[in-house]
Amino acid sequence: MRFAIRHEIRNRIRLHLDLKRLTFREADTLEYYLRSFDQVTEVRVYERTADAVVYFTGDRSDIITIVRDFSFDKTDVPEKVFESSSRELASKYYDRIVTTVILHYAKRLIVPFFIRRVIAGFKMVRYIWRGLKTLRNRHLQVEMLDAIAITAAILTGDHNTASSVMFLLKIGDTLEEWTHKRSVDDLARRMSLNIDRVWLCTDKGEVLTDSSAIEPGDRVIVRMGNMIPFDGEVVSGEAMVNQSSMTGESTAVHKVCGTSVFAGTVVEEGDVTIRVTQAGGDGRFDRIVKMIEETEKLKSSLESRAERLADRLVPYTLLAAGLTWVISRNVTKAVSVLMVDYSCALKMAMPISVLSAIKEASEYGITVKGGKFLEAVADADTIVFDKTGTITKAQPTVAGLVSFCEETEDELLRQAACLEEHFPHSVARAVVDCAMDRGLLHDELHTEVEYIVAHGIASAIDDERAVIGSYHFVFEDEQVVIPDGMKETFDKLPDGYSRLYFAKNGKLAACILIDDPMRGETNDVVRTLGELGFEHIVMMTGDSEKTAAGIAAKAGISEYYAEVLPEDKAKYVEKARSEGHRVIMVGDGINDSPALSAADAGIAISDGAEIARQIADITISSDSLESIVILRRISTLLMKRIGFNYRTIVGFNTALIGLGIAGIMPPATSAMLHNGSTVALGLNSMTSLISEKEGRDR
Repeated sequence: MRFAIRHEIRNRIRLHLDLKRLTFREADTLEYYLRSFDQVTEVRVYERTADAVVYFTGDRSDIITIVRDFSFDKTDVPEKVFESSSRELASKYYDRIVTTVILHYAKRLIVPFFIRRVIAGFKMVRYIWRGLKTLRNRHLQVEMLDAIAITAAILTGDHNTASSVMFLLKIGDTLEEWTHKRSVDDLARRMSLNIDRVWLCTDKGEVLTDSSAIEPGDRVIVRMGNMIPFDGEVVSGEAMVNQSSMTGESTAVHKVCGTSVFAGTVVEEGDVTIRVTQAGGDGRFDRIVKMIEETEKLKSSLESRAERLADRLVPYTLLAAGLTWVISRNVTKAVSVLMVDYSCALKMAMPISVLSAIKEASEYGITVKGGKFLEAVADADTIVFDKTGTITKAQPTVAGLVSFCEETEDELLRQAACLEEHFPHSVARAVVDCAMDRGLLHDELHTEVEYIVAHGIASAIDDERAVIGSYHFVFEDEQVVIPDGMKETFDKLPDGYSRLYFAKNGKLAACILIDDPMRGETNDVVRTLGELGFEHIVMMTGDSEKTAAGIAAKAGISEYYAEVLPEDKAKYVEKARSEGHRVIMVGDGINDSPALSAADAGIAISDGAEIARQIADITISSDSLESIVILRRISTLLMKRIGFNYRTIVGFNTALIGLGIAGIMPPATSAMLHNGSTVALGLNSMTSLISEKEGRDR
């Protein structure tokens, strides 16, 4: 691809392609291509100018070569990238705003005054109708104030003021709609599915298949803890399905043969085979958008209070205008008061602040399902971490396997992988990956498998009951015994590893040693979170006391709990909340789900189980815990911005009302300053809370 370098500084370069402009599809293709390289840290493609700004690490020459090798025809982009692009949306609203501004000022220069009066009269009807419709709720709202102000301005012959008010109201409505829709769409895209492979039912049994190869009519198996990848109908099995992402229902729904299931919902219990009715994702995205727009979760308590206050202030503004007219008999002064209200700015700036913060968080790989959760993160004084896959790396590995029977290590590993491959946990993936690395084929050896949350898996191999899981599950619940003569081997199992026990026919067959090292950034993150105001930083794990103590010491966490069950985590969270603490829970597994639900804000690591991501209020796609630090900073800065907006709106508009009552400021100036300040606050609320440099450094 031919291009020219427009500008460059260290680790940043602006390129101009040899084209007049790019189509939306071409711009998305270029952005997708550039983001696919590890050297590229951030990309911005501007379709109107055919420019691209690239942030990178490493050598400049590598970026030049990458761009030179680019070709639209040779770049294969998944269709879902185009389907979920917000580029066309942004262009539509940008054009709408530019057109509105040009037409407004062009009319003043070209159109005769009497024609402008007629146009203003027609426009006024729409605002009057909008104001009257609010009366159906038996509450005076800001739309009624707008209608009265515009009508009063026209009746007093101040058509320029009326025109300016309607122009600024239109700009404000467009900006608010654009920001809201952009934020909601971005959030919906991150809540959409990202399932690469599924279990397909064939004549030869279950086959792990790329999801892109699935067509309507195919039968797909979905087991406990997994997300349903397609819309479909249950043809066998039964399950309790969490549909909160689609319908907002708080409780799981019982699904049996003949009932419909939706893509993006999660199987909490049981397993089902579904016949796919829609392989694509068109309807799913629309449903997620609708759910987000309708849910009250989008609103923080500060935002809700601001909206309620805005509506309560409308009658007082109207009363002030009436008293001004009664006392002064001056219509101009009364109109000046009507031109100013608190409601418009409060209702615009607050939601935009919250939605922009949600959008900014998404740029760091953090999906926040509503403003109330940002507020919870800002106010929290307690944070609880699960250990496996959270404090420790999300990619544990098998360090070794100790056999307690006559079968070879490879055969035992093959059998264990056969059981583990069906279930969503980082330790299960470690077992499966180890078997694959050794070239061990683990065709289906077992009957139906049963997953016991936070314990393990039970099935049957060669008509023998087979279980794999934790010490508590295998030895206490299943009453497994150590084979004769192997007690000394068991006692000498090496420390420093998590252990996965595999038993058959009531006897221990193998112990799989899992190396689960701590994340490199954990210690710094824990220290920084303490500096950011967290009074209690807690680690919880189902591992032994010795393993937990070692990890907690390395992480710098003084409060930890070992050998805990899912209900223990949830009870701790509930107890802390009952004592007045605001609690955040961070986890990645099915066993973390109760605690994620119980917390003021549940944060799921996206490499974990689908049900954890579904239940959680916030999801982190980054493999670094530093995202939690960024989330805390964004949340705290958002609360400060909301407070600043509130004080500015009340102070500035009170001053305008006072100047209007005193007759110092005419209605046109009041309207211009009021609406101008509202738009300015809205635009300021759309800016980043964290500086671009600080974000890249992290």
